Amino acid sequence: MKSILLIGINNFGTMLARQLHELGHQVLAVDRDEGRINAILPIVTDAQIGDSTNEAFLRSLGINNFDVCIVTIGSDFQSSLETTSLLKELGGRFVVSRADREVQAKFLLRNGADEVIIPEKQIAEWAAIRYASNHILDYISLDDTHAIYEVSVPREWIGRSIGQIDIRRRYGIIILAVKESGKMNLSVMPETILSDSMTMLVVGDRRAMQRCFKI
Repeated sequence: MKSILLIGINNFGTMLARQLHELGHQVLAVDRDEGRINAILPIVTDAQIGDSTNEAFLRSLGINNFDVCIVTIGSDFQSSLETTSLLKELGGRFVVSRADREVQAKFLLRNGADEVIIPEKQIAEWAAIRYASNHILDYISLDDTHAIYEVSVPREWIGRSIGQIDIRRRYGIIILAVKESGKMNLSVMPETILSDSMTMLVVGDRRAMQRCFKI
């Protein structure tokens, strides 16, 4: 369990707070708007009304006591930038800030953000991969060149074993697990026979994935 400071309770901030709550983390939510704070109280540990660009207010929260500080301010980039900078100055251990564009991300990184997320870009990338392929069911980016995919079993592989298709040698792709009827099986072996009711969790280079699964 982590202690998380979440600043900016817009739609994205609310969804993030809900997910953190379901994962069992302690979340302090901060926003200038009293209505937003009242609405989010049931799904966070605590919530405060305040201006995150005010140094005295941020200092009163005890910034260095939080494992992660997340800034999800979306409509006012100047406030997001000032908040990010102040959090780092006040001892924020790990500061994550939201950006809408790449140029904003660069400014946030230069002014204290340890990491920047661009939700629209990430969702667009996921959707493009998910819906432009007949095989890809889910996708997690690991870095600029590698990713984890959940893929359906290609027709020509059905009835064959993992050893027979040998995609590790041919493409450098590793099968991490297979899933059937909603259950994940991590104990995959070369002898494991693939069926049309299975999906596979695979990891590898994106270009190799494109060649292998004809993305």
